[in-house]
Amino acid sequence: MDVDPGLSPFSAVILAGGRAARLGGVDKASVEIAGRTLLAHAIDAVIDATELVVVGEPVPTERPVTFTFESPRYGGPVAALLTGRDALLHRTPYLAVLAVDMPRLDTHTFRRLLTAAAAGTADGAALVDPDGRRQLALVLDVGRLDAVRPGHEEQHDLPLHRLLSTLELVPVASVGQEHRDVDTWSDLRDLS
Repeated sequence: MDVDPGLSPFSAVILAGGRAARLGGVDKASVEIAGRTLLAHAIDAVIDATELVVVGEPVPTERPVTFTFESPRYGGPVAALLTGRDALLHRTPYLAVLAVDMPRLDTHTFRRLLTAAAAGTADGAALVDPDGRRQLALVLDVGRLDAVRPGHEEQHDLPLHRLLSTLELVPVASVGQEHRDVDTWSDLRDLS
């Protein structure tokens, strides 16, 4: 993958292994919007990453991707994030993390997040919606993430906000519909 020379090197983890209960258990990664799967949209959003891990069902992709399953299976976003981080072959200073169900994220989103994360002494950056709520689109300093990492037993069903609570994350305001995700069929309809 070609990387913008002005960006700090980063790897990426796409969280795609949830149960999608509000979508009747359908595999979110394979849901299509604008003729492309949600996974394809997510991969495009982090095209500048030097390495990419998808935590979820292996499917054919247009770009090189490593697939893995969180441990324990369906253990929640923290288990998925840390399993994905462990599957990376190379260490980079930053890790982009995104949910597979946010089709309006793009390379500009992650460039803004990376710029904010690298600009000062913060531990990373988080996309926030118009109400200021953090969304599952982050860039984290890998060293700081590793420093707050819980033990394997504590990862299961640990809320992501708890893992991140001790990290200083710069809020980055969403542009347009970047913050929108697909949790229900009506969300999908509204984003189409």
